[in-house]
Amino acid sequence: MASAEKELYVSTLIEEGSAFEGRLSFSGTAKIAGQFKGEIYTKDHVVITETAQVHAEIEAGYVTIMGALEGNIVASKKVTMMPPATFRGTVTTPSLKIEEGVVFEGASYVPKV
Repeated sequence: MASAEKELYVSTLIEEGSAFEGRLSFSGTAKIAGQFKGEIYTKDHVVITETAQVHAEIEAGYVTIMGALEGNIVASKKVTMMPPATFRGTVTTPSLKIEEGVVFEGASYVPKV
């Protein structure tokens, strides 16, 4: 599977109305629309949708947030936050995009290369 196809392919799904607690690791893209509490590890992409309620420590390549996230993120590539996202915690990434309308309470760090 080509890398562009891999990023678009949802390999893991926690749908609205579902709840998961624990440690999640995967390849590809994970879409979280329900409740999640724990740890997420991937070199790929985590998408937190508008309906998600997430309390987690996240280590990923890319993280896209549109829902509620409380915790810390370490992203090796990029973090994008889009409304109506609410974020509370710390972000460490070389590229951070926060769109107007996002609630951001915390800190951001750019790692030294």
